[in-house]
Amino acid sequence: MSSSDHPTDFKGSITEAAREAIERAIPGAKAQVEGGGGHYRVTVISSAFEGKSTLQKHRMVLNALAPMMSGDMAPVHAVDSIDARTA
Repeated sequence: MSSSDHPTDFKGSITEAAREAIERAIPGAKAQVEGGGGHYRVTVISSAFEGKSTLQKHRMVLNALAPMMSGDMAPVHAVDSIDARTA
């Protein structure tokens, strides 16, 4: 099975739902989510990242996406890259 064949029962735009989840979870965040087939690239800009390590920033983003990454039919199979910055 190729990455573009990732099965999911999710209805609607996965990239839009992921963007909204991140922006809800991280104060003041502006997010961009690209990709498909279960694999996504995420860019997030937020002052909430100020003073945080790269690992802490990535955990914040992944925690926001956790509900979309759980279960056998999860719409997000992998986040291939995260760019989390303050500006």
